[in-house]
Parts: sequence; structure tokens; C-alpha cells
Amino acid sequence: MYQSHHVVLGDAAWADLCALAQPHRRPAGTVLLRQGEQSTHVLALASGSVTVSLRGSSGNPTLLAFRHVGELLGDLGVLTRTPRTATVTAATDCLVHIIPAATFLDHVAEHGLLSQLLAHAVTRIREAEQVRLELAADNVPARLASMLSRLLATAPREHLGSKTVNLTQADLAQLIGASRNAVGSALKKWRLRGWLQVSASGGLVVHDIDAIREHAALSR
Repeated sequence: MYQSHHVVLGDAAWADLCALAQPHRRPAGTVLLRQGEQSTHVLALASGSVTVSLRGSSGNPTLLAFRHVGELLGDLGVLTRTPRTATVTAATDCLVHIIPAATFLDHVAEHGLLSQLLAHAVTRIREAEQVRLELAADNVPARLASMLSRLLATAPREHLGSKTVNLTQADLAQLIGASRNAVGSALKKWRLRGWLQVSASGGLVVHDIDAIREHAALSR
């Protein structure tokens, strides 16, 4: 039933972990873990995508990473018994298993998973650094195209191969550290070319992410 997108745990161990708690649905935009709060539980992401962001001294969030189905969220804080270091928000509708810290730690000890989980945490930190480099080095269209690509990686495919991103222009602007006008300008060009459209809910229906990426690359 559950698919692991990394080789750290594997399908069987992932299924065992998810079996520790019942799944709960969380709509897009829901804050799943909040920076600074105590690490009282771990989330196993059974479906959907999330963003990981850090709020600095300026008060503005900085996008650190995207996480997709098959990922653990909040595990490092529980393993190290420290507060949440970042905020995790549902980028799409999600299904999560909420595993209490004590239950998770007992399971990790019983099955000898600590070294694998710590190794995976290092990999995630490196991935987050890559996202931060993209956001720092690229212009708005390139950052937006990159972000849309990551969000679409696990989004459900709609009719005729299109995929939906359930985030507003304001959400997108905040995630990539740009103004709403700049994001709107980039989206307008892609919309006029038929590569995407705005959904009734204010999100985006993306028809041709390859064309969007190519166009963004030319704008660098």
C-alpha cells in the first residue's frame, strides 16, 4: 500500500512504521509541524507533498526543501530531543501517520534504525542546501519553474496529463522569496502560451512543465 521513495528503510520497514498510527488527511496549506514547538511526534507522509521552511530574524520564511510521499517529518527533532527547527506545510492534500515520540523511539531502538535515519537526515540537509542555492542564484522565472517541478513530482495526474498545484500566487511568491507581482508576471506569460491555467480554487493546473522549464532557462 505504501511506497518508500528512498532506500534507507525500504518498503517493508516503511509499512511497519506507518502501521504504528492511523492515517489522517490534511488539506493543502495546513501547517503540519511548526518551528520552535516541542518535538512530540513524527509524521510519516503516506501521500502528497510538503514544503519545509525556516523563519529567520526578519520574520520572513525561507524555503529549505520539498518532501514527498515516503518521507519522515520531524524525526530528527525527536531523535535529538530538540524543538522543531523548521516549519512543515502541506503543499498538496496529504495523508500522514502521526506517530508519538515515545512510540517512534521504541520502534527505532527495537529495529536498529538509528544509523539509517541519521544518514538519511544528512542527505536531506544536503538537498535543502541545493534548493537554497537555486533560490539564491536564479531569477524569479527560474526559481518558480524549479519550485513547480518539485511540487509536481508527486502531484496526481489529471485529465490529459495535466497536474494541479494547490497553492495561490501569494503562496508561491512567499515560498520562492519573490513579490506577488513578479510571480504573477511569470505565470501570465506561461498562461498565455497555454502551458498552465489558474484553477477555480486559485491554484494552478500545469499542462506542460517541460516547456515552462525551458522558457525559464532561457530567461536566466
